[in-house]
Amino acid sequence: MEENRKMICSKCNVALEPARAYFSYLNHSFHTDVLRCPECGQPFIPEELAKDRMANVEMSLEDK
Repeated sequence: MEENRKMICSKCNVALEPARAYFSYLNHSFHTDVLRCPECGQPFIPEELAKDRMANVEMSLEDK
């Protein structure tokens, strides 16, 4: 993403800001920094987070 371009919340129409977010998936939880709307709190989940982090949780469950 270019530095002068900002992602905008489609609901609140304000720029997303970096924030710590906590996620729970298949009874596993983790935290990471993501862009989030400062007004409504909706996080932006980048594709690499959804694919990589969630896939790691699924693989750890399959290994058990």
